[in-house]
Amino acid sequence: MAEAEEQETGSLEESTDESEEEESEEEPKLKYERLSNGVTEILQKDAASCMTVHDKFLALGTHYGKVYLLDVQGNITQKFDVSPVKINQISLDESGEHMGVCSEDGKVQVFGLYSGEEFHETFDCPIKIIAVHPHFVRSSCKQFVTGGKKLLLFERSWMNRWKSAVLHEGEGNIRSVKWRGHLIAWANNMGVKIFDIISKQRITNVPRDDISLRPDMYPCSLCWKDNVTLIIGWGTSVKVCSVKERHASEMRDLPSRYVEIVSQFETEFYISGLAPLCDQLVVLSYVKEISEKTEREYCARPRLDIIQPLSETCEEISSDALTVRGFQENECRDYHLEYSEGESLFYIVSPRDVVVAKERDQDDHIDWLLEKKKYEEALMAAEISQKNIKRHKILDIGLAYINHLVERGDYDIAARKCQKILGKNAALWEYEVYKFKEIGQLKAISPYLPRGDPVLKPLIYEMILHEFLESDYEGFATLIREWPGDLYNNSVIVQAVRDHLKKDSQNKTLLKTLAELYTYDKNYGNALEIYLTLRHKDVFQLIHKHNLFSSIKDKIVLLMDFDSEKAVDMLLDNEDKISIKKVVEELEDRPELQHVYLHKLFKRDHHKGQRYHEKQISLYAEYDRPNLLPFLRDSTHCPLEKALEICQQRNFVEETVYLLSRMGNSRSALKMIMEELHDVDKAIEFAKEQDDGELWEDLILYSIDKPPFITGLLNNIGTHVDPILLIHRIKEGMEIPNLRDSLVKILQDYNLQILLREGCKKILVADSLSLLKKMHRTQMKGVLVDEENICESCLSPILPSDAAKPFSVVVFHCRHMFHKECLPMPSMNSAAQFCNICSAKNRGPGSAILEMKK
Repeated sequence: MAEAEEQETGSLEESTDESEEEESEEEPKLKYERLSNGVTEILQKDAASCMTVHDKFLALGTHYGKVYLLDVQGNITQKFDVSPVKINQISLDESGEHMGVCSEDGKVQVFGLYSGEEFHETFDCPIKIIAVHPHFVRSSCKQFVTGGKKLLLFERSWMNRWKSAVLHEGEGNIRSVKWRGHLIAWANNMGVKIFDIISKQRITNVPRDDISLRPDMYPCSLCWKDNVTLIIGWGTSVKVCSVKERHASEMRDLPSRYVEIVSQFETEFYISGLAPLCDQLVVLSYVKEISEKTEREYCARPRLDIIQPLSETCEEISSDALTVRGFQENECRDYHLEYSEGESLFYIVSPRDVVVAKERDQDDHIDWLLEKKKYEEALMAAEISQKNIKRHKILDIGLAYINHLVERGDYDIAARKCQKILGKNAALWEYEVYKFKEIGQLKAISPYLPRGDPVLKPLIYEMILHEFLESDYEGFATLIREWPGDLYNNSVIVQAVRDHLKKDSQNKTLLKTLAELYTYDKNYGNALEIYLTLRHKDVFQLIHKHNLFSSIKDKIVLLMDFDSEKAVDMLLDNEDKISIKKVVEELEDRPELQHVYLHKLFKRDHHKGQRYHEKQISLYAEYDRPNLLPFLRDSTHCPLEKALEICQQRNFVEETVYLLSRMGNSRSALKMIMEELHDVDKAIEFAKEQDDGELWEDLILYSIDKPPFITGLLNNIGTHVDPILLIHRIKEGMEIPNLRDSLVKILQDYNLQILLREGCKKILVADSLSLLKKMHRTQMKGVLVDEENICESCLSPILPSDAAKPFSVVVFHCRHMFHKECLPMPSMNSAAQFCNICSAKNRGPGSAILEMKK
């Protein structure tokens, strides 16, 4: 009955722990699996008592005195019947070629697995531990230690005899030993000792902390992290010890090495085993808990923790409760933790079970993320480690992610992820589209559908377009604009739009979309008609892009009404396709539009539309008077008489003045300025432009009885007409506004003219003198005359061949030379001689500068 209660309590606590583990969001660091195959068969009839691990195989000892060699999958490869009682410990050297075994009946065996080498000894007390030298395979290292009531070192002598030496005794049974390099560490009832096999010295003693615990029930756990770091676990205490070299000055009678405890901390549970994992520790803990129902203590599942040692405490990295067979009946001494350094494998050994813990790989990490429904993180992890993952495929994870998002109702995110996950797989795309159709979410996936590489079946795109056409005209129009026309059957969609227009014929969105569909279908005429009806800005682009000028010859007025600027620019840019004559004829009933076209044509080229210049006079007068005068000034083809007639009819004074002056009737023009405009400044400006004395006289005569005009003339006439002529004609007693200022200005202008003349005269005299001096210097220069020069008249050498004969040569400044007798005699009016070639004028540049005689 008590046993049943215990089992019930154990199962209850197990389920509680499992629920807690499920709720935990922290990913485990290790994964676990039972060592099965041959191990399962062994433990059904026997119980495990110890195990040791090599990189190549495992060695398992049992309570019935058997030793089994196993492969890493747990298959039995060899079996040794060592003793009829419990195997206490198995030890292997680093090569895995030699094995040491000790048992409860005092038997010790050390033998070669692949050689006939063997040692047998039976002691009179149980042998609890054995450790062979790590390099036992070497002839110089044939050593091993055993421990019962004392620690013995066995060493083979030169005659192949084994001799033993006592390393330690008197402190109770030796219960644990670990040999690493030249150091042996063991634990007895009092504490932990370390022995240096080279110096034959014991270098430390680390006492145990909790002496209240029975050492046979709570044995010490030892493991070497490296050749100089020993980790000790006993009870709930963990110590990390570092073996260091002692300085020569501190030697005296002390060992050459000493031990320093670099980290020490307490754990929550009793320690059954230790193993290193990089800079962390793996700790197997024996757990006892009190049942809430019965308030009795029971054995709970053992725990495997990864902890980070600190100087005086530790940080828990992960903690897993292990469900091993028969854990309710086990004690702390029944658990062992063995490890394989090469592969970071940890073996949890109990009498009825062997569990293997290993570091989780990327596949395990992805499994955990998928289990926690962290699909996006799982997908990212798979993409980063795609070369290392073996059990997962990126596509499968992605599809699971999409399904998860759909189930959660995140349709837009699911659709967006399809782009990345489905890639170029057309079949998967089509499958997902149908799945979105089934849940009524085609709109969600529509923005992300592939539009090329891959291209899906036309039916897929048509299905989505129909979905939008039924419920969302704007969305439908957007898809038509964005999707290439070759993705779907255009005629099917056109017919569907027409059917909808029968219900709503004035829907601008549908009409515009239909025009775009017509454009894709190259039915440009229908598209243009719709665009013009809608007055859509794309109409000009459509005409240009598809060269539809032949289709718009009868639609020019519509285009001009829509956007006259763009329409005129287009028509003028394409005169070769639609002639000026055709445009003017089409606009005959709309003179205001006709004017806009002809005005822009005139701006571009004054001569192209010359046949319409007469018509333009009336158009400018009617619709655009500000541009009439510039037109009259720039046009050389408009009839002046017609223009004058129109301007006079409309009383356009400025234009009439310009036309009169252009026709040579300046007096009438001036008279109109004076009489119609009463603008003396404009009259003066006009007189200045014409520069005609008679006009000035008329202007003076008209202004003489008008004081304001006289003031204007006095202010502006000074540089064109002598002011005295005006002043003499002013009647005495006439009051003239600002007369004094005007006279002062005249005098100032006169003084300015005098100053300017004097300044100009000075400049002229200075320049003349400078040029005269320059000419004089030039004329004073000598001229070379030699045998190569000829007479320009007779063309014979200028110098005679006989230098003794007398000769006479005339040289001009122009460098022409003549014999004196070849020159004509000077005239009676002027004694000067001139070069016959260069000048016939008096005192020209060819006047003689030198006469040579001999």
